[in-house]
Amino acid sequence: MGTVTGFVREFVKSPTTTAAVGPSSRQLARRMVEPVPIAGDPVIVELGPGTGAFTREIQRRLHGRGRHLAVELNERWARELGERFPAVESVCADAHVLPGLLADRDVRADVVVSGLPWAAHVERDGRSLVEVIAESMAPDGAFTQFAYTWTRWAAPARRLRTQVDEAFAEVEVSPTVWRNVPPAVAYVARRPR
Repeated sequence: MGTVTGFVREFVKSPTTTAAVGPSSRQLARRMVEPVPIAGDPVIVELGPGTGAFTREIQRRLHGRGRHLAVELNERWARELGERFPAVESVCADAHVLPGLLADRDVRADVVVSGLPWAAHVERDGRSLVEVIAESMAPDGAFTQFAYTWTRWAAPARRLRTQVDEAFAEVEVSPTVWRNVPPAVAYVARRPR
């Protein structure tokens, strides 16, 4: 089954957790993985990898180096991702358990690449997902999250931006990636507080 067809099927089954009707474009994926170092052995965490649009680009940048942990809530996608990308440690879990996943592996994330929908960013136990991500990262780490341009001004997007600004010392927003459906931007946050 094709990636787009599978994406549409998962969207219809659960629109709040899939939140997109198709995979991200290669242009957006490249923008999202820019913080992945091209040298050394970094620990890269990918949240909500879905069908692997960002996974492919992360693996291309790592070129056999480092460690790549993908955390996917959809059991079928987590399994298929592990089969398609054997170098990726694909785990079926909720992103909110990230600190425990990393503690079990005795690592901290150098880069976190998030393909999660806004619905995944709800607070749990009085903590935002952004806080959970920031505490899981190395001091000089980077976090990327994309947003569709037409949703950036909605209340959930503004709330997420505030959380990112509070949790990281530096936040940049990329130019619009027009070759994505729908057009999107990438938030790049560095140095968790």
